[in-house]
Formats: sequence, C-alpha cells, structure tokens
Amino acid sequence: MELKINKKYLILMNKNKQKLTTGKKPNRPDEVPAEILEQLNSGIRESANLAETLAIDFATLIIHILPEISNDADRYFKPSEGITKRMAVAGELLLKHLGEKELPNLVSHPADTVRGWSAYMVAKIPDISLSERLSLVRPLADDNHFGVREWAWLALRPHISVNIHNAVGLMTGWVAESSANIRRFAIESTRPRGVWCTHIQELKKNPEIGLPILEPVKADTSRYVQDSVGNWLNDAGKQQPDWVHSVCKRWQQESNAKETARICSRALRNFKVL
Repeated sequence: MELKINKKYLILMNKNKQKLTTGKKPNRPDEVPAEILEQLNSGIRESANLAETLAIDFATLIIHILPEISNDADRYFKPSEGITKRMAVAGELLLKHLGEKELPNLVSHPADTVRGWSAYMVAKIPDISLSERLSLVRPLADDNHFGVREWAWLALRPHISVNIHNAVGLMTGWVAESSANIRRFAIESTRPRGVWCTHIQELKKNPEIGLPILEPVKADTSRYVQDSVGNWLNDAGKQQPDWVHSVCKRWQQESNAKETARICSRALRNFKVL
C-alpha cells in the first residue's frame, strides 16, 4: 500500500498551526475540547502539549494511515498500556503494512504523533546498524515539534543503550552540528538515567564514557542543550557524585562562560556546592 497525504489535510494543518499559539491549553487529556480532539484523531492537527498527545485515540488515528486494519485497530492499542508501548506498537504496524519505503512520507506527515510513530518504525527495522538508524531518525531529531524530538530519542534509546561506546562515537559529530536540536539529541539519548526509559547501567558505573559528547557542549549557547547536559551530569551524580564534582570543577576552571556556570549549577542541584 502506498501512503498518500491528503492535500486537504495539509491546508487544515497550516490553519491549525496558527491556532496552536492562542487560547488556553488543556492541563489534562479530558480537558481537550471535542473539536480539537477530532482534529487530533484525524491527523490534521499537531498537539499543543502533552495533555493533547495523551488524549489522542491511537486506534482512530492509525485508521487514517492504515484503513485496511480498521476492523482490528482497537485490539492493538490497550488503554492500560503506557503511551511509549503504544507508540512502539504503532511503529511496528506501520513497518509491517507500509514498509520502509514509505518512511519519508511518514517523517513529513502533518500530525506530530504520526511522525513520532515513524521514529519507532525506524527502531523496528530489522538488520540495520545503529549508524543507519541514526541517519534515518535524524530529521525527526531536528523536528520543529517538541514531542517528535522526544519520540526520536526514546525510540532509539534501546539500540543506543546496548552499545553505548559505539553510540557515543557515532554522535561525537552531532554535538558539533549547528542545530541545537541535533546536539541535544546526542546528549538526551545517552543520559545515564533519563526519563520514560530504562537506565544505561554502564554509564551509571562509568560516566566518563560520555565525555566525548559532553566536552564539546560544556559552554553551549542553547539553553535547550544546556538543560540536557546539566541533567546528564545530574543523572551521573546519583551514583558517581565525586566524578560529577570533578568534571564541573574542571569545566569552570577552563571556562568562565555563564553557560558553563549554568550547566554546572543544574548538574549539582541535588548535591553540595563546589
């Protein structure tokens, strides 16, 4: 089956993008207005925040992409399962029914959730290297939507975790990129603990493995990247506080930039001051 994005969807998507910056955003999924929820479930509107993302009915949305599973869609997505599990299921369904050839269309789909599914589709492709997966997920790591960027690293996290040395080596070039989103992906995807994901035990024991991607961004001008670097070190400090203290002390000796000071402050927020 060939995926075709309806032009009507694109027109509505452009109109809806203008509306995302206005009006009160819902704090909970049950606060999402019916009209907005219908647009989210139809794939013609991007979610404005996490509450809207969590409100989406995956079974309804995926039928717009895979109408051939309309009779069985509900059985794939159980409300009792967490959203990351359902994202992975969606990615697997897309790979099975559309194949890797449709990935470019999914990566550029109007709906941020569908683009997130495509990240999990990349994670499910069999018999490709981590380098190839990173290349495929790169547009999603640099997506304009905050949610897609999160799904990009979460989807690849298991592949990154199993060979962290290789992953760090592959992403040393990413932290030199002009895009803050790309630099942030390299840091966030390798956090020793992270959020909504399993821990990387090797990094918890030996956080120095991550220095090749941390050192180049110790004075990064982007607060988005700074927060990620600070959180990375804070993660490491839960088990290796002396190491984190020594890194921050050295960085502040090597750099008097306010960005470095901010990163170290965030890194040490749960520990004694230097």
